[in-house]
Amino acid sequence: MPLPSSPRSRSGTAQLGLGLAAVGRPGYITLGRDADLPADRSPAALEARAHALLDAATAAGIGYVDTARSYGRAEQFLASWLRGSGAEPFVASKWGYRYTAGWRTDAGQHEVKEHSRAAFERQWAETRDLLGPWLRLYQVHSLTADSQLWTDRALLAALAEVRAGGVELGFSTSGPAQADTVRRGLALTVDGRPLFTSVQTTWNLLERSAGDALAEAHAAGTRVVVKEALANGRLAAAGSPATAGLARAARELGVAVDAVVLAAVLAQPWVDVVLSGAVTVAQLESNLRATGLAVGPDVADLVVPEPAPEYWAGRSRLPWH
Repeated sequence: MPLPSSPRSRSGTAQLGLGLAAVGRPGYITLGRDADLPADRSPAALEARAHALLDAATAAGIGYVDTARSYGRAEQFLASWLRGSGAEPFVASKWGYRYTAGWRTDAGQHEVKEHSRAAFERQWAETRDLLGPWLRLYQVHSLTADSQLWTDRALLAALAEVRAGGVELGFSTSGPAQADTVRRGLALTVDGRPLFTSVQTTWNLLERSAGDALAEAHAAGTRVVVKEALANGRLAAAGSPATAGLARAARELGVAVDAVVLAAVLAQPWVDVVLSGAVTVAQLESNLRATGLAVGPDVADLVVPEPAPEYWAGRSRLPWH
């Protein structure tokens, strides 16, 4: 069944979604991914992996799927699965980055950002051709203060046309100034109406700088989607100093560290959807244990957050696996 316009469980608590960033292309920055995926990273092999994850997610009741034009062939993999499965999840995609790695893990550049009207119109046509019957939300990928979108009236008008056609608009954020971007994005209006009704932001136990802005967004009725809840694998890595306290808590609860971390994010009162970036069905099943896990606010105290500039500088150094 299609989800309501603001995905959230009937109990009013946040739900887990599935993100396809790490399975639509052979290289990505998640730690440990080189061991989690087979040596064969052909399009056919990754399509089979994406389909297996989507099957498992659907069977577990996950009804929110996130992808993007820049995630290699993720939109294609999702479209082929949708055509064959008959499922109707809430499908969200993004425009604004172009995949440039040529299906290589050792490429010097994996994606290029462009927030022009031409880029939007090209990528909107591509996404619509693949996901048109299912697409519910189209987001600006990684909106930041330097984006030309803010002052490009022709682009804003083109986006408003998509909204008028029945597809919801949102944006994702990245970088140390996420909070400012969230507030500025949600204040942006076209023809007297807010342009965006959904925001996707990095928030985890190491990077909490956008928390207050996200709480404000949620209070205003905006959907809040959290990405990178495991900090690209840093908060699930065995033996990491950052996860020592979490490992003890996980042992006491009888789950893996990833479930404790995700449960702590799901417990935030302003969250609607938390994306799993699993690349194996076993990882997804472990992530899903977070949804039934009651953790107190003291779990967050087990991790010392990093200053946002430090966190994002470290993220920029992560290698593509």
